[in-house]
Amino acid sequence: MADPLIAPHSSLFRKYFRALFAAAVVPLLIAGGSEAWFGYHDQRARLNDLLNAEARFAAVNIQDFIEGIRDQLVWTVQLPWSDDTGERRRLDALRLLRQAQAVENLSLVDATGRERLFVSRIGLNRIESGDDHSEKPAVIGARSDRIWYGPVTFHDGSEPFMTVAIAGNRSADGVAVAEVNLKFIWEVISGIRVGRTGEAFVLDRPGRLVAHPDISLVLRADEIAQRPLQTLRAAILARPGQAAAGQDISGTTVLAAMVQIPGVNWSVIVKQPIAEAFGPIYAALWRTGALLIAGAALAAMLAYWLTQRMVGPIQLLEEGVARIGAGQFDHRINLATSDEFERLATRFNEMASELAVSQERSERISRLKRFLAPQIAELIDRTGDDSVLDGRRVEVVVVFCDLRGFTAFSVRAEPETIMAVLREYYDALERVVSAHEATLINFSGDGAMVLVNAPVAVSDPALRAVNMAGDMQRSVQKLLAHWRALDHQLGFGVGLAMGPATVGRIGSEGRLDYSAIGSVVNLASRLCSSADDSQILIDRVTAQAVRSSIPLVELDARTLKGFDEPVPVFSAVI
Repeated sequence: MADPLIAPHSSLFRKYFRALFAAAVVPLLIAGGSEAWFGYHDQRARLNDLLNAEARFAAVNIQDFIEGIRDQLVWTVQLPWSDDTGERRRLDALRLLRQAQAVENLSLVDATGRERLFVSRIGLNRIESGDDHSEKPAVIGARSDRIWYGPVTFHDGSEPFMTVAIAGNRSADGVAVAEVNLKFIWEVISGIRVGRTGEAFVLDRPGRLVAHPDISLVLRADEIAQRPLQTLRAAILARPGQAAAGQDISGTTVLAAMVQIPGVNWSVIVKQPIAEAFGPIYAALWRTGALLIAGAALAAMLAYWLTQRMVGPIQLLEEGVARIGAGQFDHRINLATSDEFERLATRFNEMASELAVSQERSERISRLKRFLAPQIAELIDRTGDDSVLDGRRVEVVVVFCDLRGFTAFSVRAEPETIMAVLREYYDALERVVSAHEATLINFSGDGAMVLVNAPVAVSDPALRAVNMAGDMQRSVQKLLAHWRALDHQLGFGVGLAMGPATVGRIGSEGRLDYSAIGSVVNLASRLCSSADDSQILIDRVTAQAVRSSIPLVELDARTLKGFDEPVPVFSAVI
């Protein structure tokens, strides 16, 4: 099973890197995007105003051109026809041809619709031809609306022409019909320039090209080729007052605006290629894109550096905490960041030092508790002086105790029963020994050896030892009553003796035990072996020490193994 601390579901490095990178790049994207959006709309508005202004300017010039023709024609129909006005009107007509270069020929019709005068730049002049023009659309239109503009026509592939007819204020003034060459509009259109390649052109009502800077496009009158221009005009009409995008004759995508010329219903369109019109925006977008890329690269490097600065110490702390947690209390986390991480590392190092001290203290206390009462072990640990465990000769009280009938019991009882009995027995003895601040030297089978007044000196060790032996008897006798109810025939005897002994740590390098050596140890052991159930046998030295405090019964002296003379024995009454 994977350790979640070693294989986390998400990487802190990725989290911080993404957060820092986004914190730097997102504002750049927002700034760049908003700048591009506002720049595009500003440029679109500026182009819309520019193209509309140029289209209005061209329309006004073309309208001035037409109105100039109209004004010249008006002079020819101010007087009613009479028999003697022919010569004067011929002179006026010739003067008009000189002043209005666009008028190709001029026909004057009287009130009855008869042609009275015809002058032309390329044909023969006629006077009083009498041809009936009363049914011609130009004459009818002029008499109806006073001024009439005919459709644009192309005479056998020549320049475009338009018929203009004007009627006098009175019916007797007749009608002037002029054929106007529209190639002169080319000069107006050619003067319109928007940017480097932007230009203007004119479409008539049906959508035929009337004027264009490239006059050959007009002369060819190719309706199929001119169809994109009609589509472009339709797109502009769909958005009144706004420039629209479309394609011109060459297939180039353009942005165009349009103005209508009243009367003739022509459309003056000014266009500029999209690539040129939005060239500044495209350049700005490229600059913005380059800045964004550079900014993103810088943000990535900055985010990587900052993330490494943040995650590196965290990983070092994680590794250090893991090693300290594994018990390597001598391990130290070395961080020199001069910030919270360094302070945290210092706290961990302090914690490791305290844990090391605590572990050492705990181990020492555990060692001491093996043969010292817990409170004595705590005292030695608190004072830090374990010299009391060094070898020395001191007067001690040695207490031995064991169970009677244990050998027979262990032969017939099950191992689990034996271990359960011993566990209860040892627990009872330990509690008593600890309560009297004595030193439990060891357990050996059903027996135990206890020292009083070593390694820590206590007051009145003899009385303390006898009282402890009494408590041992009372505690173990309670257990014996229970065991006997289970048919475990056991007893408990105690023997103790007081005298000088050599005490200290005894053993090899790998195992040390605190113990006592001397005849007093042997005497206490022999007294224990001689004691009956419920009996506490003490030697004469101990008896003399406690005689005033503990009731004693002097028994017959006993011959004990290892002693040449019978030994005086006393029994403590508890």
